[in-house]
Amino acid sequence: MWSTLVHVPLWFTSLPIRGYGVMLLAAVLAGTLLSIRRGRAAGFEPDHIVGLAGWVFVAGLVGARLFFVIEYHAEFFQPGAPLVASLARVLAIQNGGLVVFGALPTAGLAAWWYARRHGLPLLRLADVVAPGLLVGLAIGRVGCFLNGCCYGGPTGLPWAVSFPEGSPPAWAFPAPDGRSLPVHPAQLYAAIDAGMLAWLACAVTPMVRREGAVFALVLTLHPISRILLEIIRVDEQPALGTPLSISQLVSLVLLGLAATLWWWVLRGPASPARFDGSTPPTPH
Repeated sequence: MWSTLVHVPLWFTSLPIRGYGVMLLAAVLAGTLLSIRRGRAAGFEPDHIVGLAGWVFVAGLVGARLFFVIEYHAEFFQPGAPLVASLARVLAIQNGGLVVFGALPTAGLAAWWYARRHGLPLLRLADVVAPGLLVGLAIGRVGCFLNGCCYGGPTGLPWAVSFPEGSPPAWAFPAPDGRSLPVHPAQLYAAIDAGMLAWLACAVTPMVRREGAVFALVLTLHPISRILLEIIRVDEQPALGTPLSISQLVSLVLLGLAATLWWWVLRGPASPARFDGSTPPTPH
């Protein structure tokens, strides 16, 4: 009902246009456009932002997919299944199956490499793109909603959603008619959360006096909200012998990294520079 938006007829078949893929592309476009706008005010050429977005997108996509495949490896590499069939399932990202936290290491390495290659200040660049990443995450979560993944548990709240037959929530919480029981639209909660964090990051940008502070703020708040959202989500089981999901455990690691980043940012001198469009600094 939601996963496939439309079928485009071809002369020998039809091409399904899936909501997850459409939202993924929209997420990249929206996040890049916002980053270009912020980048101009910070003294970055649009070409640099577009180039960075390309590398980060590809690297992040690979990392997000690898994390999902490792976490749910039994679904991809079934006993006795041909290797070709398993690899085909791994590559079928149009059906969903990306873990945001899995994208962080690969995307971070790509951003570091790109900034070093072009001689760009990494912390200022991180401040520029942080809200764009959150906007992309918000739109991507709408794709998760259309796909039915990343769902919440059953609830009787007025805004509960019953997903169609054949969707992951319907498998987990089947109703007599084949649909799912009413469940939390956890994907939309996450989308709203990411959108609010993006707005906050943009709002505080003119006030910061240290490069890296905007990114450090995002790296602090997003893991906290993810830990709370995981209480509502039920698609991940406790991991590593703890009562926490793998995403909650990763969030704790990110909070440790955020503390380290804050230490690094605050030990440097404060600067009157601001990139709200008044006096764009020159990257060096």
